[in-house]
Amino acid sequence: MNAIKILWVDDEIELLKPHLLFLEKKNYDVSTCNNGAEAIEKVDEENYDIVFLDENMPGLSGIETLSEIKAKLPNLPIVMITKSEEEYIMEEAIGAKIADYLIKPVNPNQILLSLKKNLDHSRLVSEKTTSTYQQEFRKISLDLAMVNTFDEWIDLYKKLVHWEIQLESIADPGMMEILESQKNEANAQFFKFIKKNYQGWFEGEEKPLLSHELFKKVIAPHINKNRGTLLIVIDNLRYDQLRVLEPIINNYYKKEEEIPFYSILPTATQYARNAIFSGLMPLEMEKKHPEYWKNDTDEGGKNLFENEFLTAQLQRLNLAVKHEYFKITNMPKGRDLAANFKAIKNNDLTVVVYNFVDMLSHSRTEMEMIKELASDDKAYRSLTLSWFKNSPLLEMIQKAQEYGLKLIITTDHGTINTKNPTKVIGEKNISANLRYKTGRSLSYDEKDVYAVKNPKDILLPSAHMTSSFIFAKEDLFFAYPNNYNHYVKYYKNTYQHGGVSLEEMIIPCVIMEPK
Repeated sequence: MNAIKILWVDDEIELLKPHLLFLEKKNYDVSTCNNGAEAIEKVDEENYDIVFLDENMPGLSGIETLSEIKAKLPNLPIVMITKSEEEYIMEEAIGAKIADYLIKPVNPNQILLSLKKNLDHSRLVSEKTTSTYQQEFRKISLDLAMVNTFDEWIDLYKKLVHWEIQLESIADPGMMEILESQKNEANAQFFKFIKKNYQGWFEGEEKPLLSHELFKKVIAPHINKNRGTLLIVIDNLRYDQLRVLEPIINNYYKKEEEIPFYSILPTATQYARNAIFSGLMPLEMEKKHPEYWKNDTDEGGKNLFENEFLTAQLQRLNLAVKHEYFKITNMPKGRDLAANFKAIKNNDLTVVVYNFVDMLSHSRTEMEMIKELASDDKAYRSLTLSWFKNSPLLEMIQKAQEYGLKLIITTDHGTINTKNPTKVIGEKNISANLRYKTGRSLSYDEKDVYAVKNPKDILLPSAHMTSSFIFAKEDLFFAYPNNYNHYVKYYKNTYQHGGVSLEEMIIPCVIMEPK
């Protein structure tokens, strides 16, 4: 392995002989010079791994030298060393994207630490992350054997999400494979848990916070006439996707509280998001608001009345507040709302439903380019983050912070990467969703589904007297025997929702205060 090459630039370089000898004993290859002009020549002629640069030199100053080198080699790490502790010098150096900032007199261990931080950082983090996960693996395995309540499932899933994000940045695919197998095992156990307990949640047994209770129990208490609240519902937003968006949001808002909750079944917009806005289960929506509710086989859009559902819920809760509702389904609509955000700053409640993640997950099944860009969960998170950084939604969050609005971010359900088909047969007019089916005379493999013969048992409406529901487990998707191979090839490894998985059912709601 080649020695790390260091360039040290200081007009009193001869006084640093002990430091140079220390580094050479540690097998670093150190070159020196005593002025900025020579340093610029040297980086042109030689490939250095890092530069230590004195801030106060005659001729070209350290800041000027830094600027010149960065113009040529923007990715070369430069550590600024200075006698001065004046804030403006620090700010200039940091603004020029230095790798580190040291105050004289520096000792050899400070130099060594800076080298490790800048050159060995990835390796050290990778080794530490791997060893910590190896220790945690046994604990997660024990938890999986013992987990028995909805709260324990939330804790376990959040732990798996944490490690998934930690391990994706290390160069050890073996660790990701181990985690993937733990996630698969967790989903298999979670399916059994839901199959055993879900119906009981509607029969008086202890239950988690569910979609239809979110507004009343979590969101409504934060609405008041003295201060506006911005509620953003990003559809299909999984816990792992929120985690990668949070560092961006944290530039403007600090998290006050995080409330995980369970999406109702089916984990689909028509059911779960309407439940949030109406404060009702689907069976209750059909009874109380037949003018708004549509079953799967009915003609027309299934979630066109979210604002009407919300208005009715506000009235039921005796919340006489000024509210506005916006649904963003494309970039121009998002830009328009961001540009006119000032007009809504005096609302008591502003609701923004943002459909990007849904469009992305569905378009992925239609477009080869999106399939390439979001080929797995890591790529899916990366694509979501890239979109968010450049989206009108981020601009809205920035403006909400300027106006001092409270921010609540949540979702209706998550998605899962579907990898394996399971056959289903039914009448011609059964529902089209790939993760759940409803209709008459359904034929399926019982081990692959959570079947509900009487939808009223879980507060779902029936399109017909003999309609039932089936929900796919883990990463399965339903495929018809007709043209089976074509169907499987088309939908395999696509992101879908509607069924039973940790990713679809355990979802976040965060309450945030402006910084």
